Amino acid sequence: MDDLADFLRTRRSRVDPVTVGITPDARRRVTGLRREEIAHLSGVSVDYYVRLEQGRARQPSEQILDALARVLGLDRVERAHLHRLAHRPRRAPDAADGAARQRPELLRVVELIPDSPAFIADQRLNVVAANRLAELLYGRRPMCGLNIARHIFLESDGRDLYADWEACTRDTVGQLRLAAGKDPDDPQLTALIGELAVHSERFRKLWAQADVRCRSHGRKPFAHPLVGDLELHQENFMVPGDSGTELVILSARPGSNAHDGLRLLASIGATDDQDRSIPESRPSA
Repeated sequence: MDDLADFLRTRRSRVDPVTVGITPDARRRVTGLRREEIAHLSGVSVDYYVRLEQGRARQPSEQILDALARVLGLDRVERAHLHRLAHRPRRAPDAADGAARQRPELLRVVELIPDSPAFIADQRLNVVAANRLAELLYGRRPMCGLNIARHIFLESDGRDLYADWEACTRDTVGQLRLAAGKDPDDPQLTALIGELAVHSERFRKLWAQADVRCRSHGRKPFAHPLVGDLELHQENFMVPGDSGTELVILSARPGSNAHDGLRLLASIGATDDQDRSIPESRPSA
């Protein structure tokens, strides 16, 4: 499937004709706008737009893309994604894997955030570093190596952990769509998307919608099996010079129930760590 063509088709189907000055009549059977309507409103020929949607037209101009984005009502992230799909560079054959380039100094950053769960994930949503509180929150030790998308879509404890699971699935698919648009030749990302599509009906449904999302901050509620509900706030920080890698910090408002829950979780973890550090006693001879 041509990603540019797929994106244009899904976005066209979502435009309300009334918003662009078209009054629909009772005979209209098309959801959204017709191809000829998009072409007319954006100032391109119908034949050229049809070829775009069929994946037969390549390298449209910046002006055409901007006109299409305007008619389709794309937001900033979607507009950038449209331009990227049309003009995206191909991956160099010897491109290094992102996880292999992680600096030790960067990986140590998460340990400097003791009071909030924090982890670093690459563009495939693979966790490459995490602090102890993140491991306790996600119930994984070590958390390094966990793939957030697999955890959400394919693992039962992931389904239970995310209190707003449906919102998490939409965000995750949108992030993977964005990553695939930036690096379409990443074989590991392609394999991950294929795996999720094979094993998750929810993923297939959302992937077909071709939504893109850039999650930078927002509410992130958890239903933790040990400490109950945790209403956390998520902040994503892009790592400069390393496309797709993010530092994720989950915090709670001081004095809130979630803040108390994180403190309780940390104390449980400290007790668990202490128990692990004590060698088993041996019976005397």
